[in-house]
Amino acid sequence: MTRFLFVVPPLVGHVNPLVGVAAELRARGHATAWAGLPELVGPLAGPGARVLRCAVAAGDAAPPRPPELRGPAALKFLWADFLVPLAEAMAPGVARAVARFEPDVLVVDQQALAGALVAERLGLPWVTTASTSAEFTGALDGMPLVAAWIEGLLAELRGRLAGPDRTADPRFSPYLTLAFTTPELAGPLAAPAGPVRFVGPSVTARPAAGAFPWEWLDPDRATVLVSLGTANTDAGTQFLTACREALRERAGRLQAVIADPGGVLGPPAGDADVLVLPSVPQLDLLPRTAAVVCHAGHNTVCEALWHGVPLVVAPIRDDQPVVAGQVVAAGAGVRVRFGRTGADRLGRAVDAVLDDPAHRAAARRIGGSFRAAGGAAAAATCLEQLRTPAVRRAR
Repeated sequence: MTRFLFVVPPLVGHVNPLVGVAAELRARGHATAWAGLPELVGPLAGPGARVLRCAVAAGDAAPPRPPELRGPAALKFLWADFLVPLAEAMAPGVARAVARFEPDVLVVDQQALAGALVAERLGLPWVTTASTSAEFTGALDGMPLVAAWIEGLLAELRGRLAGPDRTADPRFSPYLTLAFTTPELAGPLAAPAGPVRFVGPSVTARPAAGAFPWEWLDPDRATVLVSLGTANTDAGTQFLTACREALRERAGRLQAVIADPGGVLGPPAGDADVLVLPSVPQLDLLPRTAAVVCHAGHNTVCEALWHGVPLVVAPIRDDQPVVAGQVVAAGAGVRVRFGRTGADRLGRAVDAVLDDPAHRAAARRIGGSFRAAGGAAAAATCLEQLRTPAVRRAR
């Protein structure tokens, strides 16, 4: 039996891929625990999960990000105002979790930098899990000044949390990085510091998202799902309004389900053509979906492609432009500009992915590569096969 401590940021999309991995490890007789926010991790990981609290900021709340931030400004906010302060806040809790759980290996999300730095300081092995492939596909190659600025932030953070003599990049474990994608989507791999294994998405069941009117779905019309994820509700009013207008204009051929967790379109409502709900059972809905309109969040993209569903991607910030570029390069969808796309342009993009069979063929090809990669089971096997002094010691 090996003891695995999962270290995660307070982001649903970064916890979800690891839920299935932890469950697979427990089914194989290993011990698992989580370092993170119990109120966020607990409902996702299930009632049997052991979650050891790590503060993330004052009041355990991530800082709000101005919705208008895009490009380099959004990247600067992500690192300077979120990732680095998050690491500082989480580090004491990660250290306490290590002392209480006594793990053999830390399994650390790429944005939970404290996990890698505390592991390095304590001499414990850690595995990086990448819920998005943006960091190791050369996303910063064209921005050398930004890349150097991030390296400077990491060097200072490493000195404070790991020690001045430490050198590891907390974004890439020297032991192993698990990438929840495949080359069929991610494209060529840049050279990260350490080995990378493509295991494909970890698609597992989730807690119920509330009642859904399945009888509303019309089998004679295509269903289009619109979702901007859980972290972009403040930025989506104009885009979701355009989606509703464009899809309603096509009511003769399709229905639309719009996820609106922030209520920017008003109270939940539905008619025969457009259904607006605060949450939807996305994994259950995707097999009945003909196309997805989304922000190019990695989890949503991979879940759609897992089911062979083509996409219209409208990236907002962070890794989303990179993931959107991967979708287009792979032929599995069409890209539109998030802030400058009206109903006409959006409608034409939806028509394109519905009418051109090449998009669906590409989506199915990528979905096949995901299944072949193995997902959560393959990730668990990689962790079992990890060979380090800490893992081999007798317990």
